[in-house]
Amino acid sequence: MSGPGKGVAGVLASWIVRALFATTRARSVGEEDYRRRRERGERVILVAWHGQLLPLIHRHRGEGFVALVSEHGDGEYIARVMGRLGWGTVRGSSTRGARKGLKGLLRAAREGRDLAVTPDGPRGPRGEVKPGALAVAQATGLPLQPLAAAASRAWRLSSWDAFLVPRPFSRVCVAYGAPRSVPRGLGREELEALAHELEAELDALTAEAERSA
Repeated sequence: MSGPGKGVAGVLASWIVRALFATTRARSVGEEDYRRRRERGERVILVAWHGQLLPLIHRHRGEGFVALVSEHGDGEYIARVMGRLGWGTVRGSSTRGARKGLKGLLRAAREGRDLAVTPDGPRGPRGEVKPGALAVAQATGLPLQPLAAAASRAWRLSSWDAFLVPRPFSRVCVAYGAPRSVPRGLGREELEALAHELEAELDALTAEAERSA
């Protein structure tokens, strides 16, 4: 699809997202602590599984986050929808445009923006934290803020990440964990251990969101 065509598709998709979530009922777990820290001016890097991106894009719309979005073809649609919902984006991933993506996130952090990354994107393996998210946290000095989303009823796309699309009139829950910093100078084994801890926390938050939804 051409550039203008993708633009129209992005507008339509953003309308559909707004209309869909207007029918859902929102719940949260652990959001009070997250909001208190935000009110104190603490900045973060939101980190969540790629397949849960849609509810989180809507939940944090208009808050000025800057997200890393894949340079693959489907990333263009996601970037346009996010832009219509008040998100900033930079393009890149662990498999394509990694250096450009990191530079874009660093630039946004220097401008005082909050960030968002999907540690298993853009092509998986699903539910596996790759080094990119940890590298962004080290380079910016911002803590990782894990969160997860679930819905009482949802469609799951036949994609590598089983992309979650809540059904109309479902309950959607977002669960927030505790922020964690990634110090510079960690060795390979320490980074691998931290990645496994983050995976376990994201999975636990997903289970928490599913129970609450």
